[in-house]
Amino acid sequence: MKLFSEAHKTVFVVDHCPYMAESCRQTVEFDMFTKNRAPGIIPLAPISKSLWTCAVESAMEYCRIMYDIFPARKLPATLSSMTSTSGDQRLLTVAPKQLMGATRVNFIVSDSRAHTLNSWGQEDQNLQELMAALAAIGPPNPRMDPECCSVLHGLVEAVEVLCKCTDYQHEARTTLMENADRVSNRGRIICITNAKSDSHVRMLEDCVQETIHEHNKLAASSDNLMQIQHCELVLIHTYTAGEDSIVSDRPRKDISLALTSEVHSVRAGRQLPAKLTSLVQQHFDLASTTITNIPMKEEQHANTSANYDVELLHQKDAHTELLRSADPHLSSTNRDSAIKETVTLKWCTPRTNNVELHYCTGAYRISPVDVNSRPSSCLTNFLLNGRSVLLEQPRKSGSKVISHMLCSHGGEIFLHVLSSVRSILEDPPSISEGCGGRVTDYRITDFGEFMRENRLTPVMERGYLMDGSMEVPLERAKAQLERHTRYWPMIISQTTIFNMQAVVPLASLIVKESLTDDDVLNCQKTIYNLVDMERKNDHLPISTVGTRGKGSKRDEQYRIMWNELETLVRAHLNNSEKHQRVLECLLACRSKPPEEEERKKSRRKREDKEDKSEKVVKDYEPEKSWQDSERLKGTLEREKEELAEAEIIKDSPDSPEPLNKKPRVSIGEIQPPEKVKGPISLLAMWTNRINTANSRKHQEFAGRLNSVNNKAELYQHLKEENGMETHENGKASRQ
Repeated sequence: MKLFSEAHKTVFVVDHCPYMAESCRQTVEFDMFTKNRAPGIIPLAPISKSLWTCAVESAMEYCRIMYDIFPARKLPATLSSMTSTSGDQRLLTVAPKQLMGATRVNFIVSDSRAHTLNSWGQEDQNLQELMAALAAIGPPNPRMDPECCSVLHGLVEAVEVLCKCTDYQHEARTTLMENADRVSNRGRIICITNAKSDSHVRMLEDCVQETIHEHNKLAASSDNLMQIQHCELVLIHTYTAGEDSIVSDRPRKDISLALTSEVHSVRAGRQLPAKLTSLVQQHFDLASTTITNIPMKEEQHANTSANYDVELLHQKDAHTELLRSADPHLSSTNRDSAIKETVTLKWCTPRTNNVELHYCTGAYRISPVDVNSRPSSCLTNFLLNGRSVLLEQPRKSGSKVISHMLCSHGGEIFLHVLSSVRSILEDPPSISEGCGGRVTDYRITDFGEFMRENRLTPVMERGYLMDGSMEVPLERAKAQLERHTRYWPMIISQTTIFNMQAVVPLASLIVKESLTDDDVLNCQKTIYNLVDMERKNDHLPISTVGTRGKGSKRDEQYRIMWNELETLVRAHLNNSEKHQRVLECLLACRSKPPEEEERKKSRRKREDKEDKSEKVVKDYEPEKSWQDSERLKGTLEREKEELAEAEIIKDSPDSPEPLNKKPRVSIGEIQPPEKVKGPISLLAMWTNRINTANSRKHQEFAGRLNSVNNKAELYQHLKEENGMETHENGKASRQ
């Protein structure tokens, strides 16, 4: 296990050669903040920083953010507090999490030789020491011979520094004693220089690789040095504005097992600090939070206020709960920062200073991205004065959700993560209330029965399997639990078959690993009972929760029931061959011939129409029966006259020959219905004639051809397979 990661040791190598004294060519207004200027005084000309100044400021920003979020003085001072007498294993499992913030920085300036500005000691790990050492070095001398200067001196010195132990590594090796080699030594080198070309960059990488190989040999025979297991080399090529980069960017690449390199080409000025801010976020797994709508009074107009935004960096763990919610309105892109993604939280007007009133699940140190801006300064001063700020998630609709809080403790500002869900300190909700008050119809009684059926008991005697191996009771219990949960709806409104007493025998038998002949017979009886219920149009326990109107029809209810029953049986189809017999019986009883289904629908429609017409005729026939007969007689006479006229026209010599000759239909061929139930029109007579002609063309139903006295026996295969006597009610008459 890695006790120390690459974030534990970081070495900055800054090029101090004469070409770093060149201007970055990005001007800065020098006296833009002067309020009162006497007339006639010419303002000062703008200035521009050198490449050296831009590199130093960017490196200091990197260190500032690292020291703000991971201050070593706040971590355990000794490893003995993290270990016990139980041995070394606990050190290797507990220490990495607690040593994550034990960061150390070493600064090296390279010109004609390497200048090490500080050590791994705790007393040198602060910005004041680094700034004082850099001020003593001074800017690069442009009159120095460039041939005598090289950044290679600093890279060689950086590898040598990485082989030295920090106080944490030294104490870990002392505690482990004989297993000191289990303490890893990993680090990172960040080199800011002005490279000549891509070949120059490859030469620097080869130099670092060879130096690591040589120093590992020296460290293997030394008690004070440590071999480098892995090193990350980050080469940053900076150049002046207005020029094209002669070095191309390159993502992380493995040079060898001990060295990984990446190249960044960045323009000096405003881009270089933004790049280092982005790198510190990647190296230490940081996240960004932008606080919006911060009310601040304007300097020019004391009575007015404006809303500002402040971006903060902190550990990514502070966004764990927000990432779980996956709200698209939280994440956005910050244009003013190099950090691509930031989480936006709204300022909530503070109402209290008592921070103990809020249930907090985590606290993380913060560091402003733009520490010198006026909004950041006002926010930090406001928090350091003892005030607290609540932060809410921006929402387009719904109630306000306060997820974070900013507060200071001991002169340091922390981002507190507030619990936005139900606290674990409160009483748990009853299962009858539902999760969030939404679901209230859980199958609580069935779940209690399910637990009783799958209760574990001590094993008295172990059995043997068919192959002779000994049966493992735990595996058998897991297999039974898996079978019982293949299809088990949790909510009453989502199931039909588990709410029916008629399906209980099949549901309790189908989950078995193997079925007997009696079990198959009981399952088939259950299916026959369901068929009988559908034939009688019995009601099903369909839930009407969330439905409007009258609900689904009876045919739809039975279709849902059959689908769910088939899903249950198919889930256990591969248990044994007898499970397949149950499925075959289910499919046979459920399926119906298409002709029979269509005929059944048409018969239902015809019966409905006949019932309606009978009801109308029953009230109309006693008074108007003579009018119907007279109307029918007049209709037949008019049709005879029309046919006679047609024959006369046909026999006339002036009549044209018809294009399509069709056979005439005599009046005798039109068969009126046996019983006149209302007025019959010519259309009805013609439709009756067409139906009679079409009825002679279709194939007769096989059951009617083989029937005895026009009665066909249904489900004959059931009697053959099970030896059951078919009841007389199981026969249907096909007229």
